[in-house]
Amino acid sequence: MKLLNLITFLTVLLLTFSGCVGTSPSPSDKAVIDSTLPLVELSETGIFTDMKAIGFEWKSMKDPRVKGIYVYKKSFGEEESEYKFIDTIENRFVTHYIDEDVEPQSKYAYYFKTFTENSESNPSQETVVDTLPVLNSVSWIHAVENMPRSAKIIWRPHTNQIVKRYILERKTLEEDKWSELETIDGRLSAEYIDGELKDDFVYKYRIKVLTYNDITSKPSEEVKIVTKALPLSVSNIVATKNLPKQIKLTWDATQIKDFANYNVYRADSIDGSYKLVLKAQSLEFIDKLEEDGKDYFYRVSTVDKDGLESVHDIKSIHGKTLSKPITPSLVEVQMQGNSLELNWKSNSDRVKSFIVKKKSKFSWINTSSEEFTDIKGTSFIDTTVAPETTYYYEVYSVDEFGIKSEPSIEVKYTTTKDEGKIASPKEDTAVQVKSTPSAPQDVQNKVQPIDDFDMSVR
Repeated sequence: MKLLNLITFLTVLLLTFSGCVGTSPSPSDKAVIDSTLPLVELSETGIFTDMKAIGFEWKSMKDPRVKGIYVYKKSFGEEESEYKFIDTIENRFVTHYIDEDVEPQSKYAYYFKTFTENSESNPSQETVVDTLPVLNSVSWIHAVENMPRSAKIIWRPHTNQIVKRYILERKTLEEDKWSELETIDGRLSAEYIDGELKDDFVYKYRIKVLTYNDITSKPSEEVKIVTKALPLSVSNIVATKNLPKQIKLTWDATQIKDFANYNVYRADSIDGSYKLVLKAQSLEFIDKLEEDGKDYFYRVSTVDKDGLESVHDIKSIHGKTLSKPITPSLVEVQMQGNSLELNWKSNSDRVKSFIVKKKSKFSWINTSSEEFTDIKGTSFIDTTVAPETTYYYEVYSVDEFGIKSEPSIEVKYTTTKDEGKIASPKEDTAVQVKSTPSAPQDVQNKVQPIDDFDMSVR
């Protein structure tokens, strides 16, 4: 029973306390006006203004009847509002009040009433107050332009110590609205570098300051920059197509003042993957190659000292090493006595000599190879021909640079036992064996090209 009574008592106490917490006296429409009650009288320096706060100071209340003070307020906007009760000061010994529900550069009016348990005083004298205007931004801002793909913004630090950070805003000529680029902490901060910008492009910047009480200033003046343009493209690029084992590129000199180097790129096809092969200071590049008739495509760019590179992916230049000379046309192979005579045709003025490659087949496992070089004419007589042996011949053209053509069609000739020379057992030298003249059709049956006996020119 005692425990039940205790619980009931605590519950009633808690409900009573909860009902009282947060309840402040407020004016009543039926309140009795007591003209004998003291009025709130501001001190000589009783008004304090800021951008987002207004403070008041008054003389202390000595009348013990006063329980507190009511605060009334009206604002002056486009239309003047009516006075409204905004707060209660519940202790007569309080002599200060701050209203933080205000806007910068705005006008407000206030009056106060003292109150007792059953009555209120007359209104105090009306006080009209203007909040401070929004803080000005930095007094000086400058943009360093003509930087490669970047801009440097510098400014004079704000003199007001309530400044907490700077808000940097940016826009382009194509944009209508400013966008926040970055916030820079610290009142003494004085620069920002904006990167990854477009080449030869216009940007605008401005700064706002933010105070410790979260007030944003007016924007600063605008500054404009133009990022650095790319270097001019390389002009008059020429690639050779007639040099042996090499391709030579040449181009005109750039006129830019901060030149660093030229970049030379190469690819196997005009729309292939171009790879950097040289960073050059001179106006030419010799690409030394091992292949004849090798095709490459080139691009050349200019690079300045900031690493900016000219546009170079629009035009490609075709270069080629000197092709192989024309392959000889083998037209006749026949026996002349005990020698085998080869005759061919060549219609190219570029050809300076010929090479004959000979392969001898004495048996299935016994073969040999020879090469005869620097042949000036269009015929060759092979005097080292043995009986009952199969011979294969190929002819190559050679130009003044030693470039050799593709081989001619390979021809085959098999000697009989009566054709060719028999080597002497003692001297191991070839002995001439007279061949018996035979009809032209017999010779034709013995001189047989490899490809199905086709003697036509390839």
